[in-house]
Amino acid sequence: MVYLQITLKISPANRSAAAGVYQRYKAPFLEKIAGAKSKELLVRDEDVQVLHGFETAQQASAYLETGLFTADVVSALKPLLDAAPDVRIYQAA
Repeated sequence: MVYLQITLKISPANRSAAAGVYQRYKAPFLEKIAGAKSKELLVRDEDVQVLHGFETAQQASAYLETGLFTADVVSALKPLLDAAPDVRIYQAA
């Protein structure tokens, strides 16, 4: 399993809107993105993380170039962000 972790700096006032973006695009992600296995929203005091599960690192990287991510998700989240997202890909051992 490979994980794509996107950490977002979002103020508490905007977190419900960010959760709405997560809910709106979870099903299309799981249904349409090659290799997609899971998608979880992790809310912490300091930030919000979206953890995407994939079969391969190549599929995780390719997702970042899809229209679903660049046109839909990024466009919806951009006004809610306090800083640029931190994007990382991890290979599970």
